[in-house]
Amino acid sequence: MTSNIKIDQKQTALRTLSLLDLTSLNDNDSEADIKELCNKAISKHGRVAAVCVWPSFVKLAAELLKDTSIKVAAVANFPEGDIDIDACVQSCAEIVKAGGDEVDVVFPYSAFLSGDKDIGAELVAACKQACGNKAKLKVILETGELKSTDLIKQASKIALDNGADFIKTSTGKTPVSATPEAARAMLETLKETDSSAGFKAAGGIKDIETAVEYLALADEIMGEGWVKPEAFRFGASGVLNNLLAVLNNEEIPKSFTQETAERY
Repeated sequence: MTSNIKIDQKQTALRTLSLLDLTSLNDNDSEADIKELCNKAISKHGRVAAVCVWPSFVKLAAELLKDTSIKVAAVANFPEGDIDIDACVQSCAEIVKAGGDEVDVVFPYSAFLSGDKDIGAELVAACKQACGNKAKLKVILETGELKSTDLIKQASKIALDNGADFIKTSTGKTPVSATPEAARAMLETLKETDSSAGFKAAGGIKDIETAVEYLALADEIMGEGWVKPEAFRFGASGVLNNLLAVLNNEEIPKSFTQETAERY
């Protein structure tokens, strides 16, 4: 039985590794930090889907990863989710010009919570236009602040209706980040609207057992085969060491039980 758990765990670790957006968004990030991040993006077990950095490091990351399939993403309107559309558009344009493949922009969730249902639509549409066909637009809803399923679904639909290529749970900078409840609401909205957009769970995903929960949700709602880097991502740099430990035949985390394996 233990060997079966180990096999299932390794398969899940490989699957999760290929879906990672390896991220460094610290205030004191340096070029050395970004070089280290890009080095970690490639291991003997495979490559992550993308690296996500501050806009000022896009050019460096793009150069370091130019001969790989790894995408370079950068954040805009981050993490506050302001309502300055011109600033957001300028940031998106600069990311694209520097060689970015993806832009993770924060939805103006505070304004949305205050009753302004239009600013989010306008901002997403403007950022989508700035990205054009050169970069994917991933819209961070900050679901831990939206809280209710109804509001999460409303914000998801606004983002999707205005060109989001992905909807993403969180910045990872608020007390509550990704939760299975928020993920379910977002995935259900994708399904209900027959959207071709993707989903990204970010923040608080630090072990393989937690990753399994999100993978199982996506498989349940979107169907087997939907989960792939083009449609599903984890913004979960903290999980990398856990995944590599599994793949390097180190001790199986006790949390990965037969019940966990069967859920996957």
